[in-house]
Amino acid sequence: MTDPINDAPRHVFERWHDTIRARDLDGLMALYAEDAVLETPLILVTLPGRSRGILTGKHEIRAFFEAGLKRLGANLGRWWRTGVYFTNGRQLVWEYPRDTPDGDQTDLVEVIDLAGGLIAHHRVYWGWVGFQALTAAARRE
Repeated sequence: MTDPINDAPRHVFERWHDTIRARDLDGLMALYAEDAVLETPLILVTLPGRSRGILTGKHEIRAFFEAGLKRLGANLGRWWRTGVYFTNGRQLVWEYPRDTPDGDQTDLVEVIDLAGGLIAHHRVYWGWVGFQALTAAARRE
């Protein structure tokens, strides 16, 4: 028998990747708690006029992903990863590395705090190729 809370790290690791690649906004949002926090500099590019790269609440996070999926599409990378993640049951970490079998991609590290089987706090750290993609997207605005 599966335990949804104890299986949460693997579930979130698998589903977050699958839903973002499939552009499944409802499936993606099902992974977040109502009062979740998302931190990423991409917020400043995706939601012009924002002064901080921090969103609070599922409603704000949904608006961000909805705008990002519409405006940025696949421009930020191929979303390739190794399949390796690290967890202590409450925090989950994985990387989208720069160097992939098909060449460079946007490099990110996802750090997620879990509570009750859902994403409570999600932080995205950008590497060099990701930083270049962010600055290029900001210049297009």
